[in-house]
Amino acid sequence: MKNFSIGDKVEVLDDTISGTVTSVVGDNITIETDLGFEISYLAKELIKIANADTIRVSNYEVAKIKQEKEQPKRKNKPAIKPKERNIPKMEVDLHINQLVKSSKGMGNFDMLNLQLETAKRQLNFAIQKRIQKVVFIHGVGEGVLKEELQYLFNKYDNLKFYDADYQKYGLGATEVYIFQN
Repeated sequence: MKNFSIGDKVEVLDDTISGTVTSVVGDNITIETDLGFEISYLAKELIKIANADTIRVSNYEVAKIKQEKEQPKRKNKPAIKPKERNIPKMEVDLHINQLVKSSKGMGNFDMLNLQLETAKRQLNFAIQKRIQKVVFIHGVGEGVLKEELQYLFNKYDNLKFYDADYQKYGLGATEVYIFQN
């Protein structure tokens, strides 16, 4: 590639951008585009132009660029996805606003009982349908619902429970793993 100096007129090889070189630091060339923006490129991404109407590229430069383009690029390895069985199949949101249209007129006891009945019904449904993992979203609050859920889960022999994925749910969810017979 040619050496660039401040004031040279250049064009970007893979784009329709042209401009004037404003700074040269090693292999990094900063140009001011015709629209007045400053953009940095590597020297191999630019070519000098004689004037605004003609572009002059030697056969050597074309061959060198073609050679670079033809080199196989490193393929990114596909991200390893967790096995499907590790992904919870069922989520149960126990927030009261998800269970009833309006909690107006309901006391804390009534709301807690509704949430626990919903959790019990959904847990029995999951056991019946052989769903292995269920996440109960209970929220953080004062921890009353979480404690009551743990008491409920302890009544079952064929399951274990633990805090759900922190990144996805924070501290407000419990995951239940149901052992299948």
